[in-house]
Amino acid sequence: MELGLSTYTFPWAFGVASMGYAANMSLVDLLHYAHQQGIGRVQVGDNFPLHLQFKTNCQHWAALAKDLGIQIEVGTRRLEVAHIQQYLKLAEIFEAPFIRVVIDDLGYKPDSSQIVKILNQLVPDLIAQKTILAIENHDRFSASMLQGFIESSDADWVRICLDTANSLGANEGISTVMDYLAPYTINLHIKDFRIQRWPHLMGFRVEGCAAGQGILDIPALLQQVAAYESCQSVTLELWSSPLTTKEDTLENERQWAATSIGYLKKSLCDIYRTHKNKNSHDENFTHRSRR
Repeated sequence: MELGLSTYTFPWAFGVASMGYAANMSLVDLLHYAHQQGIGRVQVGDNFPLHLQFKTNCQHWAALAKDLGIQIEVGTRRLEVAHIQQYLKLAEIFEAPFIRVVIDDLGYKPDSSQIVKILNQLVPDLIAQKTILAIENHDRFSASMLQGFIESSDADWVRICLDTANSLGANEGISTVMDYLAPYTINLHIKDFRIQRWPHLMGFRVEGCAAGQGILDIPALLQQVAAYESCQSVTLELWSSPLTTKEDTLENERQWAATSIGYLKKSLCDIYRTHKNKNSHDENFTHRSRR
């Protein structure tokens, strides 16, 4: 599993128009930042919609990523045949191993039968291009429903982008989500958070935080996903609340990113050492057994 960054590592910097935040960071900036941090994966999310960009720009970004030794992962929202076929062309430009997709979009919420039909229509295209479709757990779908979509299509080519926070919207905690979806996970979104009571004690608020500073047991999550040996990347995403000024908001986001990267690098190194030691032990045991 490789550590990766995303346009959602810096959502405020990439722009939140509804809150008056114009884009303050470009994809080129993100690629260079990842390279400086020694990170080899960058996921382009739907907050930087690639299908709205000029093809020549996409080709330029793909060439830059290749020069920097960075693997681009493409992402979007709206599970619709024509839209995903458009992203298959983009995945080809970026040589992306998978397309991460959120099923729903504004004014678009297909039902379960429609989703399965769409997935089965897409499978031949996915196979032809050798590109996996990674469905992100996102709000209204339970983990068991998502598992059903995969098993009703083709689990070799339709898999999961597992987000550690989104399923709160479906009234499910991370343990339930992992039990159902960890075996199908090709990409893990680490999004740490806290759940705290409001000062008046009536209700809770859910707020993001830097990785390692919230309620997630991130080492355990990494260990559980790593056991299936199918997860390619661990992508850092951040939910930071806006501060008094835009400058403070952007600086806070940068600090969270730096803190999270340091934490996740160490966590992934620990996982690597654990698996290396386990494999060494298994090889020694096999060798002794054959003597």
